[in-house]
Amino acid sequence: MIGTFWAFVPAIVAIVLALVTRQVYLSLFAGIFVGAMFYASGNPLYALETMFTVMSEKLGENASILVFLVVLGIFVILMQKSGGAAAYGAWAQRKIKSQRGALCATALLGCLVFVDDYFNCLTVGSVMRPVTDKFKVSHSKLAWIIDSTAAPVCIIAPISSWAAAVMGQLQGNDMTIFVLTIPFNIYALLTIVMVFVFCALGISFGKMRKDDKIAEQTGDVDAGKHFDGQETVIIPSSNGKVRNLIIPVAVLIVCCIFGMLYTGGIFKGANIVEAFANCDAGMSLAIGSTIALVIVVVYYLIARAVSFKDIMSSVAEGFKTMASAILILTFAWTLSAIMGSKGGYLDARGFVQNTLTGVSLGAFFPAVFFLLACGIAFATGTSWGTFTVLIPIATTILGTDVNAITLVTVSATLGGAVFGDHISPISDTTILSSTGANCNHVNHVKTQMPYAGLIAGITFLSYLVAGASANLGIAWCAVISLATAILLFVGSVFVIKIIQRKKEKPVLVCESVIIGSVADDSSLASNRQSDSDVQEDK
Repeated sequence: MIGTFWAFVPAIVAIVLALVTRQVYLSLFAGIFVGAMFYASGNPLYALETMFTVMSEKLGENASILVFLVVLGIFVILMQKSGGAAAYGAWAQRKIKSQRGALCATALLGCLVFVDDYFNCLTVGSVMRPVTDKFKVSHSKLAWIIDSTAAPVCIIAPISSWAAAVMGQLQGNDMTIFVLTIPFNIYALLTIVMVFVFCALGISFGKMRKDDKIAEQTGDVDAGKHFDGQETVIIPSSNGKVRNLIIPVAVLIVCCIFGMLYTGGIFKGANIVEAFANCDAGMSLAIGSTIALVIVVVYYLIARAVSFKDIMSSVAEGFKTMASAILILTFAWTLSAIMGSKGGYLDARGFVQNTLTGVSLGAFFPAVFFLLACGIAFATGTSWGTFTVLIPIATTILGTDVNAITLVTVSATLGGAVFGDHISPISDTTILSSTGANCNHVNHVKTQMPYAGLIAGITFLSYLVAGASANLGIAWCAVISLATAILLFVGSVFVIKIIQRKKEKPVLVCESVIIGSVADDSSLASNRQSDSDVQEDK
C-alpha cells in the first residue's frame, strides 16, 4: 500500500465521514486510524503506536504555529475586554451604512493583511465579526470572505509566507519566476474579484443564500448551525476606545513582519527579499506575536484599558477559544503526515511523482496540473504540500527557463492547490477561516464549495486556452488567458442573476394572480349582492 493510490484512502474516509456525519473530530480520527492500519499491515496496536508517534512529530514540528494561535486567542480576548472591539463596532456601524458596505470592508481588510493566511483568517475574523453581526451577515458568508481573501491574496503577494514557500521550490530566478506567475494565477485573482463583485451586487446562491435569508429575517447569523468551539462571553470595558483595537492589530502586523525578517536572516546580511524568501513562517509568527503581546499588555496597563488581573485571566480564556482549532489542526496535520503528502509513511508524494515522471502533455500541461493540484490538495488538506510535490515535477519536465508554458503550469499548480485547500474539510486554512468567523466548520465547507467550484471551472477552461496560446509568448498568453477568464466570469454573473430573477418571479406572479383572483371574486360577489338587493327592492 505504500507508494500507491491507497495512500489517499485515509483522506477519502475522513472527508466523506465529515460531510455525512458533520462530526469533524470523529471523521479525522477515523481517517488517521485507517491510514495507520494500512501502514501497520492491519496490526491495531502497532497502528495506535504509529498514529501517536506521527501526532507527536507533527505537534513538535508545528509547535510555533500552536503558540501563535494561543497568543492570537489572547489578543482577541484582550481587545474585547478593553472595549476596543465594541468601540470599533460602534464606529463602523456609524460609518458603514449598509450590509454591503460591511461585506466590502471585510473583503478589503482581508486583502490588506497579506503576510500570512493564518494571521489573516484569525485577525480579519476577530476584527470584523462584531461589525458583520450587527448587519446580520451570516457566519457562513463571513467565513467565505475570510477564506477567499486569505490564501488567494497570500499566493500573489511577493512578500508573504506563501511566496517564501513557493520560491523555495523554484530553482534559479525564483523571485523573477514567482512575480511572473502572478498574472497567470487565474484562480487566485478571479476569487478576489468574485468576492468584491458578489459583495457589491449582493449576489448569493446555493446553501449560503438560505443562510443569508435566515440571518436577515431572524437575526440568527449561525442559521441554526452553531460554532464547533467554545465561545467565551466577555463583558467589555464601558470606556473602550477604537485605538484599543487599532493599535494592537498594527503592532501585531509590524511585529510579525519583523519576525519574518529576523528568521530570514536580515541581521545576518540578507536583504529584505532574501529574508522573506528564507523565513520560517511558523517561527516568525510565534516570535512576532509574542513580542507584540508584551508591547500591547504594557500599552493596556499604561492606558488603564485592562486591569492586570483581567490580563492574566485572558491567557486561559484565549487558549480555550483556540482549543477547537488546535485539535482539528493536530488531526489534520497527522492525517496528512500518515498519508505521506511530503514523503514517508504511506508515501502519497512518491505515488504522484512516479505516476507523472516522463509524462508528455503538450499544451494540456497547465490544465492537467491544475486538476492534479485540485485533487491532491483536497485529499491531503495542504496546499503547501501540494505544490511542494508538483512544482519540482513540472520544472523537471518543462525546465526552469522563463517561458510561457512553464509559468502557466506553475501558476496552475498554485491555483489548483488553493482551490483544493478551499473545499477540503481537513485544510488548516479552511479550519481557521471557520474559527475566525465563529462558523460551523462543515457548514462553511458546504456553503463555500459552489463559489470555489464556479471559479475553478472558469480557471480550468482558461488554462486550456492558455496552454494553446503559450507559443505566442508570455505577454500575449497572459492577455488571452485573463480575457477568457474575465469573459467567462461576467457571463456567469449574468446567468446567476437571470436564474435568481426567474426563481423569484413565479412567486410574485402567483401572489399577484391569487390577489387578483381574490379581488375579482370579491367584486363579482359584491356585484351579485347588489343585483340581489335591487331585485328585492323592485
